[in-house]
Amino acid sequence: MLAVVFFVIGASVFGYYYLRYRGLVAERLAKGPLFAPVAQVYAAPQEVRPGQQLSATSIGAALRRAGYNTNPELGSYELRGNSILIKPGPQSYLAMDGATITSEDDQVQSITAENGAALSAYKLEPQLITALSEDKNRTKRRLVTYSQIPPNMVQAVLAIEDRRFFAHSGINYVRTAKCAVQDILAHRMNCGGSTLTQQLARGFFLSSEKTYSRKIAEVVITYQLEARFSKQQIFEMYANEINLGQRGSFGINGFGEAAQAYFGKDLRQLDLAECALLAGMIQRPNYFAPYRHPDRAMERRNVVLDSMVETGAITQEQADQAKAEPIRLAPPDADASEAPYFVDLVHDQIVQRLGDSDVTRSALRIYTSLDPELQRAAAAAIEAGMKNVDELVRRRYFSLNHKKGEKFSKDYIPDGHITYPQVALVALNPHTGQILALIGGRNYGDSQLDHAVAERPTGSIFKPFVFAAAYNTSLDGTYLGSGGVFTALTKINDDPQDFGTNGQIYMPGNFVRGEYPGMVTASDALAHSLNIATISLAHMVGYDNVAALARSAGIVNARGTPSVAIGTYNATPLEMAGAYTIFANNGVHLKPWVLASVRNPQGDIVADFAPEAKQILDPRAAFLTQSLLENVMAYGTGSTVRAHGFTAPAAGKTGTEHDSWFAGYSSNLLCVIWVGNDDYTDIKLQGADAAAPIWAEFMNRAIRIPQYSDMKTLGPVPNGVEVLRIDRATSLIADDSCPNNAFSAAFLVGAAPQGTCSHMGEDSQSLGSRIFGFFTGKTATPAAPPSDTEPADPTKHRNLLQKIFGTGKDKPKDETPQ
Repeated sequence: MLAVVFFVIGASVFGYYYLRYRGLVAERLAKGPLFAPVAQVYAAPQEVRPGQQLSATSIGAALRRAGYNTNPELGSYELRGNSILIKPGPQSYLAMDGATITSEDDQVQSITAENGAALSAYKLEPQLITALSEDKNRTKRRLVTYSQIPPNMVQAVLAIEDRRFFAHSGINYVRTAKCAVQDILAHRMNCGGSTLTQQLARGFFLSSEKTYSRKIAEVVITYQLEARFSKQQIFEMYANEINLGQRGSFGINGFGEAAQAYFGKDLRQLDLAECALLAGMIQRPNYFAPYRHPDRAMERRNVVLDSMVETGAITQEQADQAKAEPIRLAPPDADASEAPYFVDLVHDQIVQRLGDSDVTRSALRIYTSLDPELQRAAAAAIEAGMKNVDELVRRRYFSLNHKKGEKFSKDYIPDGHITYPQVALVALNPHTGQILALIGGRNYGDSQLDHAVAERPTGSIFKPFVFAAAYNTSLDGTYLGSGGVFTALTKINDDPQDFGTNGQIYMPGNFVRGEYPGMVTASDALAHSLNIATISLAHMVGYDNVAALARSAGIVNARGTPSVAIGTYNATPLEMAGAYTIFANNGVHLKPWVLASVRNPQGDIVADFAPEAKQILDPRAAFLTQSLLENVMAYGTGSTVRAHGFTAPAAGKTGTEHDSWFAGYSSNLLCVIWVGNDDYTDIKLQGADAAAPIWAEFMNRAIRIPQYSDMKTLGPVPNGVEVLRIDRATSLIADDSCPNNAFSAAFLVGAAPQGTCSHMGEDSQSLGSRIFGFFTGKTATPAAPPSDTEPADPTKHRNLLQKIFGTGKDKPKDETPQ
């Protein structure tokens, strides 16, 4: 009788929940597919050129990663010894004819079109970077079909999670009964035993709370799933739904996303050991996370392999071979593979351009500007460079908090609070504006604030715009002061001066206290980043003219005040990268861009985006300014880059204004580095010490990539400009009598100095004037102070002997900010 009562009660309860939840699956399916399509973000197509270090096999591997051969609509390829035949499909982004690429000794020898014509370059299908996150919880998944799941993956999951999956009707009654008894005796619900279908029912339709009512609802939904779908369909849904941990701030859902996140591979490329590791993580993804707990992950992997032997899925020999395999994980930094700051920028611009805030819930293919290989180089450069920055910060902290004479240890960890700086990197193609790599912070998981688009004072990387504005005046023959038209040898006063306006005093100093070399050449003023000389020049040019040029180059906050000359107005690293394109690209400003095209799943164009370009500076003025920037690298504050091993032709500028900057470019790559504190406190590190080494680290890595290895001499020299070697002592053209004291400078034709260092013209200096500067007001070139924009004490002035001979300099004071 008691059994009947329990049966009636149980049946009634089950009937209530069955009626309540029987329509839940149908309602959910009526809304559309269980997994909504998500927009996919693709990189820029890789360009292959003869001479590059690429083999036919590596090209084939890149095409396979892009989907060739597995998706014939996208394209196909065929390896033929040292050659590879490529044929894009109707859904290809490129929609171009096929080609044959021949390679010998891992070097591309030739590229031939289908009609037999020789090609100078050929673009490969873009690689998938990542999918946009699905929701506010930042969930990411890569959908796979059952046929795309490796058999080892299926068998590993069944062996450890549900061995009778293909035999039972959705419920393992024996295991469920045992768990019920255990939970009742323990007065808590802690026992496992759910089948894959039950796990799927719980993940899709129910909360994670552990209650008896939820367990009954889970059973009801399980029956409905088993009735509606085949076992293969249920496993496919499970494979796409299951949570497998966290990467940075993103949740990893499904085996497709996990394969990429943990191994950097397509799911179909996983071997037995890798399949077993993912299957083992299902039980407790965070506990068995391989990055944080590799020993736990390996132990769990081996348990799965033993289970597969028990089920007969693999042999003991196969299990032993897999157990001997180390865990080979993809680099843990998401910036190296998925470029999350870049992808966030893509999402923001897609919403802005297409006006659809729900763009992530569509199956769009978004083709972008990113170069994945260069992005990996950027991430590696940031990681290496910021170790140096952190040590500089610790050294400074140590010097301020320990007794003089105590020895600093490289492994010193300070007690208490210490602020470690943040970082941003932006790399462009200087001739197209294409954003090739972008990193917005040290670690995306710790902070999603994109410092690449955050405004900061630009410091001395702004100064080239002052000199460019000065060159503008020389194009129409306008004299600056009494010195004639502006050239690299124009003398500028670097003595302390009051630049105040409207009755306000403004007397900035140079970066190093006590360094006021008097009259200096324009070339030296920029090379050594002299504040006072730069403001003096801006005063002669007109502050409004300087600010107007800067605004036209994208530095929109610039205003016509004296301090504009030394970069006190804010701009983002991305804006500064765009602004520097005017020097690298013959005066044409290129707005940095990330979006190339948006296509639907069939490959049809939804929207194409054209780069924005505008001529804002005469090509001659751009080249003349570039020449000064090359001298910054040759003998000025940018020479740090050369000390770090980057020797290719380049132009650039350091910057320090609370933050540390370096902006520079080669013939094919422009990069801006920013380092600073989130709380806006002074980093107290010069651009030459903090940002420039990171720039050098990045460029040294970039030049080893085939696409960027051919860094050429900057140019060409425009009509109306000539480049000469100038003797430093006389400021005249260098000849054989003075080859070791010369530097290169560019001049408008007719504006160069007359005479050579050994045969002086009428305007040349006499020996007395070269030494004393009494007759012409010109002084010998001063010793180069390590300088940047930070102001100093304007009351300190060099004495007469110092100004004549450059000796007896005052010791630099501590670098205290204004």
